[in-house]
Amino acid sequence: MTGLSPTELLEPLQYAFMQRALLVAVLAALVCGLLSCWLVLMGWSLMGDAVSHAVLPGVVLAYVVGAPFALGAVIFGAGAVGLIGVVRGRGRIRDDAAIGVVFTSLFALGLVLVSVTPSQVDLGHIVFGNLLGVSTADVVQVLVVAAVVTAALLVKRRDLTLLAFDPTHAHAIGLSPRRLEVLLLGALALTSVVALQAVGVVLVVALLVIPGATARLLTERFGRMLVIAPGLAVACALVGVWSSYLLDTASGPSIVVALGICFTMAFLVAPRHGVVPQAWRRRRDGRTRRPAAVSG
Repeated sequence: MTGLSPTELLEPLQYAFMQRALLVAVLAALVCGLLSCWLVLMGWSLMGDAVSHAVLPGVVLAYVVGAPFALGAVIFGAGAVGLIGVVRGRGRIRDDAAIGVVFTSLFALGLVLVSVTPSQVDLGHIVFGNLLGVSTADVVQVLVVAAVVTAALLVKRRDLTLLAFDPTHAHAIGLSPRRLEVLLLGALALTSVVALQAVGVVLVVALLVIPGATARLLTERFGRMLVIAPGLAVACALVGVWSSYLLDTASGPSIVVALGICFTMAFLVAPRHGVVPQAWRRRRDGRTRRPAAVSG
């Protein structure tokens, strides 16, 4: 993209499909970045991976019966969480194994349904994303779902934050940790539908984890995380979509590559938690604490 004129840089905005792609990418990044803060803080990154993959059969079945994708996603997302609870409730199966069994099985079922479902559209785009092919109806659906999820998270942000830091205290002051977890899981299922339009099922987990993980490296305050993570996700979405047009690459993976680059930079040079500043501080402290030579 070096040496491009302003006219060439603004060329994508001339096309309606690029306008829709940019809008959906921004909406998906915004809601995923917001939710990723709680997922990272609560250690639910693997759960985010599980739910985002488990909604695939629900989305396909919703398409078959002509229902909204969000409805199928919520039903299968809730079902996946219930199945994980049943499997790990047996005692001999650890949480990570239960999550792995359920989400891989449901994801495989979704792939089977995709392969056998007659369709005038390529349902394979659900798996790998089709950001440049979203329709106006898709934009409306994404806008509604993103607005509902964002509003719910912002309204309940204090309760969800308390749940993340101290669920025992949350219960002691009258909050229901179980209901808050159900709210978060419902938001996760709906958010997966939004992200499907942008990057597909395979890469949804990147949007749900990388923004929050990057923000966690950059700040100690959760309130700032809620600003940094969505802002970073939106910026990477714009860069990813724009670069995919100018370089003729896949849009979903381009967004994730941009997020990965930002995380790598934060991991290396974040002022407090970056690898390079920490190494420099250890070296400096080692010099400062070096004992003086004893004179003979």
